[in-house]
Amino acid sequence: MSKVIISCAVTGAIHTPSMSPYLPITPEEIARSSIEAAEAGAAIIHLHARDPIDGSPTPDPKVFMQFLPTIKQSTDAVINITTGGGLNMTVAERLAAPLVAKPEMCSLNMGSMNFNIAGAVGKRTEWQHAWEKPYLEGTTDFIFRNTFKDIENITRMLGEEHGTRFEFECYDIGHLYNLAYCAEKGWVKPPFFVQSIFGITGGIGPDVRNLMFARETADRLFGKDYVWSVLAAGRHQMSFCTMAGILGGNVRVGLEDSLYLGKGTMAQSNADQVRKIKRILEDLSLEIATPKEAREILSLKGGDMVGF
Repeated sequence: MSKVIISCAVTGAIHTPSMSPYLPITPEEIARSSIEAAEAGAAIIHLHARDPIDGSPTPDPKVFMQFLPTIKQSTDAVINITTGGGLNMTVAERLAAPLVAKPEMCSLNMGSMNFNIAGAVGKRTEWQHAWEKPYLEGTTDFIFRNTFKDIENITRMLGEEHGTRFEFECYDIGHLYNLAYCAEKGWVKPPFFVQSIFGITGGIGPDVRNLMFARETADRLFGKDYVWSVLAAGRHQMSFCTMAGILGGNVRVGLEDSLYLGKGTMAQSNADQVRKIKRILEDLSLEIATPKEAREILSLKGGDMVGF
């Protein structure tokens, strides 16, 4: 069993400002929260950008460049930039920042899917910004697009041309087979960093049997050519990450995936979640990977080879 890589997804494009006063919005907040998460033990920092005025997701490379250099200068963490962007962004918009930044790693959703986060509206009646409620409710009629052609183009433009490697986000068992198809086509090379995702409406549910089946399927498809990681939405975050650690996997936490630290207790920072899962894993006698070790495990190009 190798050391456990902790990834931290700092802000995402799912939660809105009205849901938590602790969600990083401005470039300064995103940078500070990322640095704190790295200091707490995260080897990989996964990043989206937000409009600093209203907190809506933005693909603007200029906004990314307001926090990427600060994080790089202040930590040794691997910086992982989204290619999923925000809902309703085109593929070209989603790639705008990664193509400028040329990061060591990018996330890559392994297929088109229904992506419904309308349940996040809940019983809330007050919203800080006019965009929030329609943004969430509109996902009952939303399909996130990543066709095989999209995936091929993304792997070519970022992987082949810039040496970026990928966090392959697999929201269902079929996405593992999609990744196997891409590998067969030669679009991607091992080691594959497979992120199994549970609990998003439209993807696989947060059931223990599904966790085991995802691991068994990945073993069958990729053998020793992959590195497995797990994230789960909302209240399932810590329990699924704990099980992943026990099963020899890696973990992802962060305010993109859950706003809470425990039942009824909001996380006041990304670092809170990183510290909690780090403590749990270490209590299980598991060792936490440093950024240097994560780079070696995932065969990354190094932080000095990026565009920021």
